[in-house]
Amino acid sequence: MKTSLKQLALIACAITLYSCSSDDDGDIQLAAPSITNFEFGEGSTHGGESVAYKGSDIHLEAEITAEATVASITLDIHGHDLEVGEGEEEWDFEQTFTNASYLVINPEFHEHVDIPTTAPAGEYHITLTVTDENGNSTEVEGEIEIMDPITVSDMSIDETVARGSDFHVEFMIEAVNGIHNVSVDIHAHDLELAEGEEEWDFEEVYEEGLHEETSAEFHKHIDVPATAPAGEYHMLITIEDEDGNTKMIATHIDVTA
Repeated sequence: MKTSLKQLALIACAITLYSCSSDDDGDIQLAAPSITNFEFGEGSTHGGESVAYKGSDIHLEAEITAEATVASITLDIHGHDLEVGEGEEEWDFEQTFTNASYLVINPEFHEHVDIPTTAPAGEYHITLTVTDENGNSTEVEGEIEIMDPITVSDMSIDETVARGSDFHVEFMIEAVNGIHNVSVDIHAHDLELAEGEEEWDFEEVYEEGLHEETSAEFHKHIDVPATAPAGEYHMLITIEDEDGNTKMIATHIDVTA
């Protein structure tokens, strides 16, 4: 009888120890994912500069360390109170990535996000969130400046010009992709023709000294025929870069008799 009780006690102890051990195993908490070396910037150069250009893309890259399998990676890009100019539209980006290559332990995040040409320029906030299969999540944040691929300085232009003479137009161009050309279109609407006058429209495409330059001065003198009717003329200047992006400048000039 004593032996039997002793054996039962040993069995009970073993069961207790196994139960405790099993409970301990179930209480093991895996650490939340960590995100390091988060880079974002110009997609064309894969650089670490936190700038990007409208009509191009943002290169994003990060190393993820995860003790449990990654369940999802979410990327959010948005601006705050950016001024929306003519021809522009508010732009926000949000996507959850569940690619098989990401649903592993210790994946490397690498994506390119296209920026619409209509996105307003300015500062945008980026958030990258990694969630594992246990529901643990970690996020990292940053700021990126989205810029116009073509910028121009304040323009210097004669406001009036006597017909039979010329007027000058001058401004600086900065184009990260290089300048393709600059076109100038001048026209009027419904001006009355006096005796000896002829309708005058002007169209010219300029490349010399500009083509493929990333920084150049546009400085031209434009002749106005002596037979041009006096009045207000509209001028549209279009700058095109080597990637097909354009920037337009609309202005006017008064032609006097």
